[in-house]
Amino acid sequence: MSSIREKWHRMSSPPFFYRGARSWSIAFYIIGGVLLVVGSVWGLFFVPVDRLQGDVFRIIFIHVPSAHVSQLIYVSMAIAGFTYVVWRLKLADIYLQSAAGAGAVLTALALFSGIIWGIPTWGTGWVWDARTTSMLVQLFLFLGLIALRQAIPNAHRAAMAVSILAIVGVINIPIIKYSVEWFTTLHQPASIKITGESTIAPIFLWPLFVNLFGVSVLYAGIILTQMRVYVLTRDAGTSWVDEEVSKTRG
Repeated sequence: MSSIREKWHRMSSPPFFYRGARSWSIAFYIIGGVLLVVGSVWGLFFVPVDRLQGDVFRIIFIHVPSAHVSQLIYVSMAIAGFTYVVWRLKLADIYLQSAAGAGAVLTALALFSGIIWGIPTWGTGWVWDARTTSMLVQLFLFLGLIALRQAIPNAHRAAMAVSILAIVGVINIPIIKYSVEWFTTLHQPASIKITGESTIAPIFLWPLFVNLFGVSVLYAGIILTQMRVYVLTRDAGTSWVDEEVSKTRG
């Protein structure tokens, strides 16, 4: 047990993370970028036109991955917040700092692409139904996490406040997920189902999965890169950071 604990603390130490995350972030950038190119070209140019929506349906290859991955990021932030509250791990707080901006961008992209999709499909770009409203709440939560940290000068208090908000705010995720089942909404029911049969034809589903995985991997690389920047900033002036800076200059 002690050896496992020692390995865990070693892996979560800022110097070990900074040095090890570089190769992972590069790999994630390459894999995620390739998958996004393949999935986007496949979905935009090689799948047939939808018989009801025409070509406008192709925005699904942007809208759905953005929405799903933004929710995954928020769930991961809630887990990081719990980890910081219980174990006070620095990397958990650094993850919270790094992921909030990425999650906000993806949520905004999901909302914007949904508006573009809704205008020709629904006849309106926005309705205050449960799905769109709960996604807007998610955007406000991401922005609130960013603003809350900046508003509290004490680093530990800011980390605790952000962690607690991330944990409390995760209750919005099942509301987003099941809003189309719990409430009467203009948004269509879930098309991709884990336990049941998906209502999307496989010819559309496969490029969608490629883009979904591509966005997930690419944003993992983005968050890792941002974490490395925050690690350097947080530990500025320490011997290991001076050593890394001297290596870079050399």
